[in-house]
Amino acid sequence: MISFSYQAFVTVVSEESFHHAAQKLEVTPSAISHSIDKLEKQLGFSLLIRDRSGVKLTEDGKDVLPIIQDILNNEERLQQEANKIKGLTSGTVRLGAFSSVCINWLPTIIHNFHSQFPNVKVELIQSDFNDITLQARQGKIDLGFTCQPINERLVKALLVKDKIYCITPKDFVPANGKSITKKDVENQHFILQKSDYDGDTKAVLDQYNVAPNSIQFSIDDQSIIAMVESGLGIGILPKLAFQRINGDVSLYPFDDDFYRSIFMVMNSVQMKTPAAQKMVSCIREFIESNYPDGYLK
Repeated sequence: MISFSYQAFVTVVSEESFHHAAQKLEVTPSAISHSIDKLEKQLGFSLLIRDRSGVKLTEDGKDVLPIIQDILNNEERLQQEANKIKGLTSGTVRLGAFSSVCINWLPTIIHNFHSQFPNVKVELIQSDFNDITLQARQGKIDLGFTCQPINERLVKALLVKDKIYCITPKDFVPANGKSITKKDVENQHFILQKSDYDGDTKAVLDQYNVAPNSIQFSIDDQSIIAMVESGLGIGILPKLAFQRINGDVSLYPFDDDFYRSIFMVMNSVQMKTPAAQKMVSCIREFIESNYPDGYLK
């Protein structure tokens, strides 16, 4: 097994706290501190800055963090390969996903995975598109779900095309009674999440000539619904986002069809582990069963 100091270092960085890292690794804070001191002495330079605001990486620490993360990832891969020879009886799969995937997909996917591999641990991080892509590139997660344009060196697979809709107050009716046109959005305020503005949703805004000063940003999908319900504007949400949220609002398609693309992204090293490969299969089975044509309408 590799040095515990590596695991302690990565966990302190992730948790931004010696105390929280100790809780996660089920050791004492002094054991974490001793491990970090030992690692710094071995390397010959400081890795962390400790002050009243918390724990931060030094510049040298930032340089070695990806290398140490790779060492941990390869150790996990080695262990899983050994488990594969003996049968997949242990291991960990780390997933990263945005809110609507966490709510609508992952409960079923993780349940199906656990029914086949009950001894494999599944860890889940909920974050935004950019952070998920970054964490996959850095090897902090094995598989991620994202919609953002992906320029990183990652393996990616398109899962579904998720249709984009307009959310309006209940008393709003489009001019043609059935779909949103350019005339309907004149002088309207739009409410959306900041992370969507640079993604597929921006194509809708551009085509309908929505000015940036007409856009308000909200925290999450449920907040968008609440603000629209209160008459503060109209929202843009893809189908998956409002499947399990409620509000006294109306839902209309645009007169042209727009979709956001939901991708699964994978680190090229992590995707080779047996547990990650089984999770990929589980995800694909879920998608093929629920969206056989590849579209969420």
